[in-house]
Amino acid sequence: MKLLMIIVESSCKEELEVLLNKNDVVGYTEIPQVHGVGETGPRLGSRAFPKTSSIVFTVVPREKVDRVIEDIRCYCDHCLRDMKIIVWNVEQII
Repeated sequence: MKLLMIIVESSCKEELEVLLNKNDVVGYTEIPQVHGVGETGPRLGSRAFPKTSSIVFTVVPREKVDRVIEDIRCYCDHCLRDMKIIVWNVEQII
């Protein structure tokens, strides 16, 4: 199993949900409207920098990871969007 942490522009979260559902990823946890500064600039939810991001965590079987990541990359390339994906090994779920 792998834990995916996906950082997505809040306005694109629904598209991410569609991609997860397409890959039979049915469970996830979302932290909505997070603030920060990164490669795509500030996302502070303020008047000056109104955009925000969301963080989505999901655990998927190893054999699905590459397909999920590839679908997200294809979406980002096609729509000129950017999502960051961090992948961790999951040793145990209790």
